[in-house]
Amino acid sequence: MKTKTLKKNKVNVVTLGCAKNIYDSEVMMAQLKANKFEVEHEAKQDDSEIVIINTCGFIDNAKEESVNTILRYAQAKKDGQVSKVYVTGCLSERYKDDLEVEIPDVDAYFGTRDLPKLLKTLNADYKHELVGERLLTTPGHYAYFKIAEGCDRPCSFCAIPLMRGKHVSTPIDQLVKNAQSLAKQGVKELILIAQDLTYYGLDIYKKRNLAELISELSKVEGIEWIRLHYAYPSGFPMDVLNEIRDNKKVCLYLDMPLQHGSSRILKAMRRGIDREKTTALVNEIRKLVPEIAIRTTLIVGYPSETEADFKEMYDWVAEMRFDRLGVFTYSHEENTHAYLQEDDVPEVTKHERAEEIMELQSGISYELNQQRIGKTYKVLFDRVEGDYFIGRTEYDSPDVDNEVLVKKDADTFITIGRFANVVITSADHYDLYGNVVD
Repeated sequence: MKTKTLKKNKVNVVTLGCAKNIYDSEVMMAQLKANKFEVEHEAKQDDSEIVIINTCGFIDNAKEESVNTILRYAQAKKDGQVSKVYVTGCLSERYKDDLEVEIPDVDAYFGTRDLPKLLKTLNADYKHELVGERLLTTPGHYAYFKIAEGCDRPCSFCAIPLMRGKHVSTPIDQLVKNAQSLAKQGVKELILIAQDLTYYGLDIYKKRNLAELISELSKVEGIEWIRLHYAYPSGFPMDVLNEIRDNKKVCLYLDMPLQHGSSRILKAMRRGIDREKTTALVNEIRKLVPEIAIRTTLIVGYPSETEADFKEMYDWVAEMRFDRLGVFTYSHEENTHAYLQEDDVPEVTKHERAEEIMELQSGISYELNQQRIGKTYKVLFDRVEGDYFIGRTEYDSPDVDNEVLVKKDADTFITIGRFANVVITSADHYDLYGNVVD
């Protein structure tokens, strides 16, 4: 029995997982709005008739969060708090048959490329003229900008190809139109995302074409920052570095997941590159673009990883002094190549190793941040929190990197979504503090 009145044709979209899922939810929301649905993203009030959960199926923790969210809304449906619950995204793509059995109260499950089917279930039309249109869930001045779907890489630990399929690039002319549309909405920063940016163009242009894409996007009036996420090291297109160095709109920033610092483990991971070649690539990037900030992510606890392998990675991180770094503990994923091996590193050991790497990185970050004191940076302000305006330099991506904090006072004039020059006056491990200057 319903306990309250639900708003007919109101949809609450709940997004879990990475930036690619955020992008997909934004596209879905634009289609729903064009079909006369009232749409909210992660609504604070449970008054929506329909809930659509965009799930993540990447690693154990993400899968658990997705399942718990589905269970929560399935129970809400039983309690009369919602009428319909639909599930889409990576978890649904990967485990649809199992989910239908285990959580039958969900009205329907859809995969990662089933948006037209989902809309049809809601008696809505997929509007082709809206391709590229989105309802932004991020602050209006930046947007995640997906340039390709899927992945052709053979990494042994990764289930993404199972959920997202083969690599498919979006043509440059379409991406430029999408960027122009975003710029008209007030977006100033494009955060380029794909499972692997460096593969861009191989399928449709028969060459790695990321540099040309960046060049064309930088011509879009209103876009002031272009940031690169998720670049694979093996086969890295070096012409991209010219754009990063010489194109004033391209941030001096590169997110390049390297995964490990042991050649033996990298070979087992099927990464197509060893420690020596990885080190040489990072050094060459820094030589060609001296001011660049490199962000990377690593995996600890891969099957057969010994204390010697871990120490090799630890020493390598200390040597490389990455500007930004994150760590995942290995997750044993069905139907991946690594699943054939025994998951033989205890969970407690995985977490201890992750903590050791992050403690090392914390010290590196602190030392690098101290070097920024007294320097002035262009800062894009994202929000107000407590007594501070909070923004980022070009060296930092939202949610995962350092932030710049400027204390609110009568003499400080800052507009959220705008740039300002800030002189850094102090710094800790992950935050910079400063004052606005003319």
